[in-house]
Amino acid sequence: MLARPPILTTKKESIEAIMLGSNEEAKPYLDKIHAEYYYWDKVKYLAPDGTFNGKMLWFAAKMHRRLNYRYIKFGNYTFCYTITDTILELLHELDMNIGGNLSSESIIPEQNKNQYLVSSIMEEAIASSQMEGASTTRKVAKEMLRKNEKPKNKGQQMIANNYQTIHYIKDHAYDDFSIERLQEIHRLMTKNTLDNPQEEGLLRTNDNIMVVDGVTGSVAHVPPAFAELDRLLHDLETFFNKPGAPFIHPVIKGIIIHFLLAYIHPFSDGNGRTSRSLFYWYLIKQGYWMIEYLSVSRIIYKSKQQYEKAFLYTEYDENDLTYFILYNLRTMKNAFQELKKYLKRKTEETKNVSLVMQRQGIGLRESQVLKIFMDTPQTMLTIKEVENQLAVSNHMARIYLTHLVGLGFLDEIAINKRKSGFVKSSRFEELLNVAFT
Repeated sequence: MLARPPILTTKKESIEAIMLGSNEEAKPYLDKIHAEYYYWDKVKYLAPDGTFNGKMLWFAAKMHRRLNYRYIKFGNYTFCYTITDTILELLHELDMNIGGNLSSESIIPEQNKNQYLVSSIMEEAIASSQMEGASTTRKVAKEMLRKNEKPKNKGQQMIANNYQTIHYIKDHAYDDFSIERLQEIHRLMTKNTLDNPQEEGLLRTNDNIMVVDGVTGSVAHVPPAFAELDRLLHDLETFFNKPGAPFIHPVIKGIIIHFLLAYIHPFSDGNGRTSRSLFYWYLIKQGYWMIEYLSVSRIIYKSKQQYEKAFLYTEYDENDLTYFILYNLRTMKNAFQELKKYLKRKTEETKNVSLVMQRQGIGLRESQVLKIFMDTPQTMLTIKEVENQLAVSNHMARIYLTHLVGLGFLDEIAINKRKSGFVKSSRFEELLNVAFT
């Protein structure tokens, strides 16, 4: 179980902490604590044997932090955060790369923007749901979303819900936040996944709820009483919709919104998925359009333990949001780096295939369809799947597939009276070899 930090209580300890803050021997350790924003669990082991111990090092660091705290109040709860050099550096990098500027627009090839967006939304929906217990693989989940199939179990339903909710948020991205809109998002997010379906979109009406540590089984967080929900959510509504003073950087504000909804825990279940969707919504609304292409939840899922610790560090250390802010900024940076690698790989693959195919009169979209069959030879595609995968209209998907049938690459097979599937023809490899020679 995570230990809570010691609290400075005596005048003698205060004097020792002040003196340690100006001690040259302690300076390298304090600089490291400030740069990394270490919690007590690391600071207590950082001090060398000798003139000062971990506890006094922690007190010295805390006194420095308190001098730089910025405070925010929600209901009867006060939160704080510090703007460190590391935070400033990360914010600058994110502003340059995921905001509405020309450099970020040039990262994603214009002709493939819709296709990459669909793929990113799928990844975000899958990872965010897996964090909350959806037990299905990415491959199975993506196939379900691409084919627009009905979910077969609770895990798949969670992913389908998350996918639909992200699309809903995109459609309403520039609307004001409201408690009613929050309830609608939660209803969409939890449809057919709660033990009690009547709780879909319903604010909790009791205090029979607590957040349990998945590893130790101990109580990690007791949310505010349900009687406080109305005031807390109205304060969150104001925070989301109005600029306010002093100025808070939009990315930091989005992260705080993410934390606060999870902290308030207004629903019986689905609070994590809903809070991450608000973060996504707020950044789109503030002009950070590249967030649509980042699967932030996928990075969080890979470091779920650190994500959970960032919540606990904040709550256990005087509601200091800096831990949670730093974790999420680093996560966003990692998500952007992954996106760049993915785009570089996909752009090279598409470029190589399309250059060859164009010699045979095959367009970019049609070459992308052929690439799917090259990667997964046994697959059978429907018009709807091509529509979803390439982010094109049903009409254009039909034209691409029909043209490839006419060229001899594909065969059309009747699935039923209304639906057809498309598979590799017996001449697929022969025609492909001709195209590449």
